Amino acid sequence: MRVLVTGHDGYIGSVMVKVLRAAGHEVFGLDSYYFANCGINKRNEASVSREDVRDISPKDLAQIEAVVHLAALCNDPIGDLNPDWTFDINHIASRRLAELSKAAGVQRFLYASSCSMYGEAGEEAVSEDAPLRPLTPYAISKVRAEEDISKLADGDFSPVFMRSATAYGMSPRLRADVLLNNLVCWAHTTGTIRIMSDGTAWRPIVHVEDIASAFCAALVAPRTAVHNEAFNIGANEENYQVRDLAEVVRQALPECEVEYAAGGAPDPRSYRVSFDKLRRRLPAFIPKWNARRGVQELYEGIRAAAVTVDDFRGRQFTRLAQFKHLLEAELLDNTLRWKDKRRGGPGGA
Repeated sequence: MRVLVTGHDGYIGSVMVKVLRAAGHEVFGLDSYYFANCGINKRNEASVSREDVRDISPKDLAQIEAVVHLAALCNDPIGDLNPDWTFDINHIASRRLAELSKAAGVQRFLYASSCSMYGEAGEEAVSEDAPLRPLTPYAISKVRAEEDISKLADGDFSPVFMRSATAYGMSPRLRADVLLNNLVCWAHTTGTIRIMSDGTAWRPIVHVEDIASAFCAALVAPRTAVHNEAFNIGANEENYQVRDLAEVVRQALPECEVEYAAGGAPDPRSYRVSFDKLRRRLPAFIPKWNARRGVQELYEGIRAAAVTVDDFRGRQFTRLAQFKHLLEAELLDNTLRWKDKRRGGPGGA
């Protein structure tokens, strides 16, 4: 298929392009390149458009058969920086892209949603029909986008909502501000596995390669299996309490100790998730990763990249720090668009 991947140069997108191409798809990328100099800086090979997803035009969708929509402001700290930016990009721009895609004849629209929409769900594993209790602007924006895009579904346009668990794993655009990556970075650079909360919150986790493989399966699945459906992306065995993930890291790196930040309170964002529907509807998807393998991969990758504590805590691997840099350097305007359009590309940030 001819597939457009928005946010193709991001943490998940740079892995997604590789997996889609390996599956035989012709991949086109669209990205604002906020993070062009972040991560490990290995580049993928996709035909690209250096464009903000909010400014996409019908010509960008010419002859595209499917859209994998990843582009978004990606986490709660950025959402807290200015919620209007998050709603503008994650909700309004996503709805507009879906509308343009439908008008252009795109048949399948895979929307990168999030299990964070379940919010404070408690101890029971929640399925896709569970009440949504978003607690942050990021999670709220995902709920609103799903609701609006779902209304566009018809006989020719099939949206699919891919609610990924918390991502982890190596990527050319490696992030240290996601849970398991963060714990391994603390361990490698300081010798301490640092937990900022009381460690009791539940989180499902999923490797970036498994996320990409699930999207691949959804792209080619029978329409009746995925049309206007939501799927939790991950595996039942990969629901963990934060303190248990820290123990997985400690077992892999026994010279390190677990340390709880002073005053760390319970995190209200606590949810266990059921992935049974994914297994039933998309049997071609078989997860290949688990936390233990992921920790080993992360440790080896971070060590090979010679990541230091300053790197880990700086803008190279932390999205909020990079946005603050771009804003303080006055490279972005007050809508988060590039002031100098020529900077919106590789090497420009």
